[in-house]
Amino acid sequence: MTCPDCGAPTLSFPVPERYREALPGEHAAAEVCTRCLALRPVADPPDEVPDFTAISDAVPSNDDAAVPFVLMVGLIPSLATNRSEISELLATVERAGTDPLLALDRLADDPTVDAAADLRGRRRQLEQLL
Repeated sequence: MTCPDCGAPTLSFPVPERYREALPGEHAAAEVCTRCLALRPVADPPDEVPDFTAISDAVPSNDDAAVPFVLMVGLIPSLATNRSEISELLATVERAGTDPLLALDRLADDPTVDAAADLRGRRRQLEQLL
């Protein structure tokens, strides 16, 4: 599929039940744009988690960290609204062995990513949450 916002390819992925509360609606899957990082729920979940490093090498390659990281990045534009979900996702990424703030810094530095949200500004706000 392609992103309706920027036209870049998207990656669809199943969202484990423990993270579904972070998604709007009642969907069991989401898609993320590989360029602008827009996150949208989708109704038809794929069978497997894709290789999220297709977005950037900054995204964790470990599925236990990658899925919550991608969800967290997708929720960042609405940080105030999704504060508790983002905090939980950050903690999950960290428990899975990845420094989420360092990964976010690396994602912000990736020239192939043109995030709709200001990742650097949001990172500073996330630091205050922790």
